[in-house]
Amino acid sequence: MHTSISPFTDDDRAQPRLANNRLLACLPDDEQLQLAEKCETVRVENGQVLSEPGQAVRYVYFPIDCLLSLLAVAEGRMTLEVGAVGREGMIGASSVLGHELAQIRAVVQRSGRAYRMVVEDFVTEFHRLDSLQRLLHRYTDTLLAQAQQIAVCSRFHVLEARLARSLLITRDRLQSEKFHLTHEFLAHALGVRRVGVTKAASALQQQKLISYSRGNIEILDSAGLESVSCHCYTMFKDK
Repeated sequence: MHTSISPFTDDDRAQPRLANNRLLACLPDDEQLQLAEKCETVRVENGQVLSEPGQAVRYVYFPIDCLLSLLAVAEGRMTLEVGAVGREGMIGASSVLGHELAQIRAVVQRSGRAYRMVVEDFVTEFHRLDSLQRLLHRYTDTLLAQAQQIAVCSRFHVLEARLARSLLITRDRLQSEKFHLTHEFLAHALGVRRVGVTKAASALQQQKLISYSRGNIEILDSAGLESVSCHCYTMFKDK
């Protein structure tokens, strides 16, 4: 996986438009401007690891047009996706609770741009701005609820329905019916072997719900895909 991050030029990051991230856009304009002074805009690439369990948290990230996958890791190798973060959210929020080490693996699922802030600056601003505190309390509650629902989903729902749910969430985050997800990534995200992903994807293709070739996915029938998805999808919709 890639680990390097490409910062933009000084002109690109001089005055980030924080409204490009829906979470930050909820803050008053004057507070957005104050936070903008501490942010820089960076480009992240598919496969990059932005945080790893047990490693020090250096930055918090607010996606603009990229998509990040949050993976719980067991025994250093087994993974399960417990959330996906697009321009509606952020990663690194737990730093305000005093967690100096990352608790989850954050991997770039789709290349794009993000606002990045040094974690110490973010913690300082969190304690200074009441509106940021209220916003993050609501956001972290939502993330926790989603993680709990995914845990239930992974235990009780069949793989085909879980895959449909994952594809629909990705579509919603990217606002596109077409995207790229490899069998390997989906296997890591769903906590199963690649052969399981292949069988589930083939079943969805046979129903003419999706087209899937070499990681290139197109949702052909959104309503049909929702009908075979587990009901957990409704919890994540429009979040």
